[in-house]
Amino acid sequence: MAQARTDYTKVASPRALGGMELTPHRIDIFKYLMICMIVFTIVSVFHVWSRFKLVDLNLEMSEISSQLSETGQEQKRLKLEVASLKAPARIEAIARNELGMALPTEQQVIHVK
Repeated sequence: MAQARTDYTKVASPRALGGMELTPHRIDIFKYLMICMIVFTIVSVFHVWSRFKLVDLNLEMSEISSQLSETGQEQKRLKLEVASLKAPARIEAIARNELGMALPTEQQVIHVK
């Protein structure tokens, strides 16, 4: 049998295990992916913050709306109380009973010309 000779000059040498070199194409892809992840993170944080703010403002609006309705009811109650306190019959009863006042007689009335 004949022995075959192999030409080892054309065989690629193996890479060193410790240092993997990145090609410029891989570095560009890595930079692009990092930028995309950073932008996505910023947009996500803004979206969550805006939804939180929206819920917070809706709660504040509902509290203010309930306060407004309570204030409106109290205003109606106070107007009714003012109307009852301004009634002439009530004022006359207080003047007669508590203050001891009476309507003036003919001698107490003086006509001014």
